[in-house]
Amino acid sequence: MSRPRAGPPKILRGQNETAPQKTERPGSPHSKKRIPHSPALQALNERQLHESTAFRDRLSHFGNHRSLTLASCQSGFRGLFTFVARPPNAPPPPPFPKPRPTRYPAPSPQSGDHVNKVVPSAEAAVADIPSGATLMLGGFGLCGIPENLIHALVEENRRRGLTDLHTISNNMGVDGFGMGLMLEAGMIASHTGSYVGENKLLEEKVIKGELDLRLIPQGTLAERVRAGGAGIPAFFTPAGAGTLVAEGKETRTFDGRPYLLESWLRADYALVKAWKGDRAGNLIYRKTARNFNPMMATAARIAIAEVEELVDTGTLDPDAIVTPGVYVQRILQGARYEKRIERRTVRSA
Repeated sequence: MSRPRAGPPKILRGQNETAPQKTERPGSPHSKKRIPHSPALQALNERQLHESTAFRDRLSHFGNHRSLTLASCQSGFRGLFTFVARPPNAPPPPPFPKPRPTRYPAPSPQSGDHVNKVVPSAEAAVADIPSGATLMLGGFGLCGIPENLIHALVEENRRRGLTDLHTISNNMGVDGFGMGLMLEAGMIASHTGSYVGENKLLEEKVIKGELDLRLIPQGTLAERVRAGGAGIPAFFTPAGAGTLVAEGKETRTFDGRPYLLESWLRADYALVKAWKGDRAGNLIYRKTARNFNPMMATAARIAIAEVEELVDTGTLDPDAIVTPGVYVQRILQGARYEKRIERRTVRSA
């Protein structure tokens, strides 16, 4: 019987023997990349393989590095890594950079949340809004408007003179409520919206030239705000083509139909109202009170949300969240809500 041919001896970690070297064929693509295997360089590389903690950490991703042999390391990883000998007197490598500090507020010790964007009051939430800022205010008529934040803005005007605001909202509230309070206080310099027929004071100011009013078709208004949040600078729409809305705007024809070029709408601050929210800023809306609020929360540099019910992070159903907390910078629980109805119509008895 013929004896089986013995293979090369196995070389375990810590032994001084070197693995047999494979002979490269002339013209091999790897022959030019191999490091010359001089005895001194080989010994230095072996010492670094034993002493380098970083190399052992990398090997741990491929299995238990203690069970790997030096020969298998050299043969198996030579095609993936190039080991360059470092002189013994070379300085140690620089340490890994420290993690960057988070930009979010410190977690609440009571709730244990990782992110806490809660502000104590509506007044504190709007305290840094300057005169001349552009504001988006959610709501449709009086449904879903940020009542507490609007009252806080009016108080800020009385305290420090908050004026020359440029507002973007579907409506202008009514006389004596909602954005009508801001109009009566003389805080608004211009307004971009869709419907303003419920506010007589607004009509008087526009006729006298005391307020700059820009009326936009309601669907176009919603899409311009949504485009601002989505990062879309402009889009084409057929709404308003061939009317006064088209004056001064680029018009193109697609499939035989004229379209207007409309630009996005963005703001410095967005004041929105939601039904429920958590400390991380995730928001849930209730029925038609949702309206313009979600898209405005994405189209402003700073979004401030007031909610009827504030809960701990993790309480809300993730599938029910409409506005993720990444879009919201401040959140508060509203102190009071009137929830007025613009026109109450009932049948006679």
